[in-house]
Amino acid sequence: MDNKVTILKGGISSEREVSLRTGLAVEKALFALGYELDVIDLTTAELHLTKDCGSIFICLHGTYGEDGELQAELEKRGIPFTGSGSTACRLAFDKILAKERFIEEGIPTPHGGAWESGTNWELPCVIKPVSEGSSVGVSIVRDLAELAKAREDAVNSGRRMMVEDLIAGREVTVGILGDQALPVVEVRVKQGFFDYTNKYTAGFSEHICPAPFSKKKTEEIQAAALAAHRALGCQVYSRVDVMVPDEGSVRVLEVNTIPGMTEVSLLPDAALAAGISFNELCQSILKLSREIRS
Repeated sequence: MDNKVTILKGGISSEREVSLRTGLAVEKALFALGYELDVIDLTTAELHLTKDCGSIFICLHGTYGEDGELQAELEKRGIPFTGSGSTACRLAFDKILAKERFIEEGIPTPHGGAWESGTNWELPCVIKPVSEGSSVGVSIVRDLAELAKAREDAVNSGRRMMVEDLIAGREVTVGILGDQALPVVEVRVKQGFFDYTNKYTAGFSEHICPAPFSKKKTEEIQAAALAAHRALGCQVYSRVDVMVPDEGSVRVLEVNTIPGMTEVSLLPDAALAAGISFNELCQSILKLSREIRS
């Protein structure tokens, strides 16, 4: 059954469209590599798999995909799957829990915590969902007028929200594959910040890889990213978002346990800079995942 792979894509989260694109890209890669594929578009939080489904390649972002629930179900059934286990996924998906773990492990991260209607925070700051990806629901607040709207948006969303200091500097991301940090990618947007639209619309942002930093700074960024990956217990692969201030140490924002694999995604760019094609990246994820769950 080594040649059989079931791809799970779509899902029920706000990132469904991105997940469909990730799933399609992975499907094309694995098909080209000669795998026997079964592709499932999940539309509910119910998983129906046959006994001969083979390894599961998870291409689901957000709720019931990246939050550990799916992983826990697969672990219970004894079905091998790609990426991190349920505990690491739960930790990474809850940004407050992840931040607490970073602090425990001495990993630099912006000051932040749970946000409630009466929370006061020094401006500028960022208000964002505790458990969400792709920058969905994120607000950057620089003045009192923006704060009022961000609070209203947060209340209307019905989601758990958090607030943290806004770090001025350069936004980068580091892919982790196996136990190695890939080349650093710097993200530059043409307007605003790296929100959902800028992330997934071709031409709205520029990815520079390898990012133009000194060797010392590059190593600092990669070390912080790898430390964050390990601190949460992640396995196989992830993508770590980091802010690089003009002065001072880097700040780890979050770890994505199932990063996007679309035509405009960051992990494939980092892999390519390391000499790893998209097909090879998918093959490595599958191989490494099978090794830890064999």
